[in-house]
Amino acid sequence: MRVAVADGCGSPRALYPPLLRAAARHGDLRLLLGWMPVAEPGLDPAPFAEARAVLGGPGLRAAVDGGAVRTVPCRLSAVPSLLAGPLRPDLLLATVVRGPEGLRLGAEASWVRGLITGGVPVAAVVSRSAPRAEAGPPLPADRITVLGEVAGDAGRPRELPTPPPTPVDEQIARHVAALVPEGARVQVGPGRLGAALLGAIRVPVRVDSGLLPEAVVDLDERGLLLGDPVAAYLVGTRRLYDWADGRPLLHPVEVTHDIGRLSAADLPPLIALNTALEIDLDGQVNVEGVGRAAAGMIGGHPDFAAAGVRSPGGLSVVAVASAHRDRPTLVTRLSRPVTTASHDVDVVVTERGAVDLRGLDRTERRAALCDLWGGQVHDTGAAS
Repeated sequence: MRVAVADGCGSPRALYPPLLRAAARHGDLRLLLGWMPVAEPGLDPAPFAEARAVLGGPGLRAAVDGGAVRTVPCRLSAVPSLLAGPLRPDLLLATVVRGPEGLRLGAEASWVRGLITGGVPVAAVVSRSAPRAEAGPPLPADRITVLGEVAGDAGRPRELPTPPPTPVDEQIARHVAALVPEGARVQVGPGRLGAALLGAIRVPVRVDSGLLPEAVVDLDERGLLLGDPVAAYLVGTRRLYDWADGRPLLHPVEVTHDIGRLSAADLPPLIALNTALEIDLDGQVNVEGVGRAAAGMIGGHPDFAAAGVRSPGGLSVVAVASAHRDRPTLVTRLSRPVTTASHDVDVVVTERGAVDLRGLDRTERRAALCDLWGGQVHDTGAAS
């Protein structure tokens, strides 16, 4: 069997021990993982005949770098198709919450909802302390086997506090905020820079994103959040989970990462705010890792970037510090494959300012990026 484990902060940790025992007993089980934001010591891939991840994340870096987990290069919008085809699992392990109308997913809808509606059998644990934040209808009860219930910290999603933004993060955020018009839909990721970006916004906006970070609560408290956000995952601390409880926020990736919906002309413009590990002189972006280290993942970066350039009045923005550990982030050649193509990047922002690449030819784009970095380009030569 191939067993998929629901991902995100609400991954079903209570089911890890029996899963590992089954893997050790059978010897031929295959493991399928998604986005793992933190390392899960209880989910050891060693007993499995194979372990693959369709996303990745900080929690899988060591396993990926060590060769214990193979990552499949795939944009997030294509994951449902992949899981309905060559990587279709035989069983899904998930966390669910119980409400007045039945069972729903809790802190993430992700690609999990699609597997359930697609007929994959589910073994679930019911959490009495996870937020009820999914917007979808109740799950089909006849496809779910409830193995038990958990409460308190055992059932609450993992907490991921955001470190305070650095002065460089805040400088970048101020430049980005100037690009965001009132009433726009904003996509932003978690982490220091994402928090700084939402903190710098001074006009009312909507949030239409893949990951919903805790900074959205601050945006709401400042009176600048329009309507309910749209997202596939919650990522934050108990403050975010308590705020999200009872709100219809979470949708499957078939909705959240649908480029057609995101770029629709009858919706407010989409300002896609993404970051990078490296960007080359042509404006190509790498977010998967530097050299051989698996520092990131593809995720929804190419989906939102493509939607931003297509959205009438929208933008695809890549925001990145001009240097990391004293090495320029502008490089002559990416050390990993391209995550997002140069033609899906409108504006590049560093702490030095912003450069608008729209309408420029290749030579002009190279010159503009070099100027933004003050001529400091890391010569990577041949691929690392």
